[in-house]
Amino acid sequence: MPLAASLCSFAPDMNSLDAHQLARNAPNMESMPQKRRTTRLAEPSPETIEAAAACLRAGGLVAMPTETVYGLAADATSEAAVAGIFAAKDRPTFNPLIAHLTDLEAARVEAQFAPEAESLARAFWPGPLTLVLPAALHCRVSLLARAGLDSIALRIPAHPVARALIEAAGTPLAAPSANRSGRVSPTTAAHVLADLDGRIDWIIDGGAAEVGIESTIVSCLAEGVSLLRPGAIPREAIERALGAPLAIAGGGKQLSAPGQLESHYAPRAKLRLHATYVGSDEAALDFAGALARRPTKAYLDLSPSGDLVEAAANFFAYLRALDSFGVGRIAVAPVPGHGLGAAINDRLSRAAAPRSAPG
Repeated sequence: MPLAASLCSFAPDMNSLDAHQLARNAPNMESMPQKRRTTRLAEPSPETIEAAAACLRAGGLVAMPTETVYGLAADATSEAAVAGIFAAKDRPTFNPLIAHLTDLEAARVEAQFAPEAESLARAFWPGPLTLVLPAALHCRVSLLARAGLDSIALRIPAHPVARALIEAAGTPLAAPSANRSGRVSPTTAAHVLADLDGRIDWIIDGGAAEVGIESTIVSCLAEGVSLLRPGAIPREAIERALGAPLAIAGGGKQLSAPGQLESHYAPRAKLRLHATYVGSDEAALDFAGALARRPTKAYLDLSPSGDLVEAAANFFAYLRALDSFGVGRIAVAPVPGHGLGAAINDRLSRAAAPRSAPG
C-alpha cells in the first residue's frame, strides 16, 4: 500500500457525481454514518509536512495552523475532498470555502483581479485578508468549494507552516476553520483535537494562532468593493490602501463568503451581550476590567489593559474556556467598535444569534 494511503483515511468515492449533485447531497452528510479516521497529531517537521501533503493529494483532511485560526485543509480542486470537509464539520454547503494559495501569481490562475483587488492583494498578502473575486474561466477550485457561485474566495496565508503545506501539496487548499460547524473557532491544536478527533487525518501543531481571529473578507465583484466580514485587518487599514471608503455589503439570502451565517462561531452557552453585571449563575467574558470583582461561576478578561489586539488573540480561546465550565449563559462586557473591536463584535453578535439554522 502506498505511503499516502497508509497515512490517510479516504472519503467515499464521489467522483462519479457532478458538483451540483454533491452540493445537493452535502447537507445530508451529517446524517450519513461517517467512517472513523485515525487522527495523527504532530509537530511541523519536514517529514510531517510531506506526509500530510501526500495525504491531501490522496483526498484526505489536514488541520493546519495559520496566523488567524487553525484551518481544515483539503485539495480545493477535488469535489470529493471538499465534500469530506463538509462531512467532518457538519457544515451547510451553501457557505463557500476559502481557497488558500502560495502567491499572487497562483491566485491569478484562479480568479480575475480588478485594479482594486490588485492593490489590496499587494498591500495585505501574505496575510489575513480574503478577497472574493470573479472566478477565472479555467478556475480549478471545485464548484462545491465555491457553493456553485461564479465567484471565488482566495487568501494567501502568512504562517510558514501553512505556506509549506500548500507548497508541498502542489494544489490550492480549501480550509475553513478546523472545528465542527457553528462552534467556536480553534486557535490551538488542542481545540482542533477536541472537535475533530476521529473525523480528520492529521493535525499539525504549530502552537497558538498569533492573530486569533479570522481573516477580513472583502468582495471585489462587479458591484464594487465592499466589506463582507470584519476580521483581522481593520476596515480603516483597507480604506487607507484603497484610498476610498469601503462599503458594507448588504444582507441577502445567498451567501457569497464564509462566516455569513447569522448564527456562527457559537459556544454551547448562550451569550448576554453588553453586560454591566454578572448573574450568580453566569460566567463572565470581560474587557478592560468592566466586570471585575463581581461574583461569577468563571471569569476571563479578554484584555485587562483594554488592548483590542490582545482581545482578538484571546477571543476564541477564552470563549471555549468559559464554555467548558458548563454554564448556561455567559455575560459579555461591552467591547469598543473601532479597529479589531468591529471583528470581535461581529463574532459576538453571530454567536449570540438564534440557532434555528444549521451552521
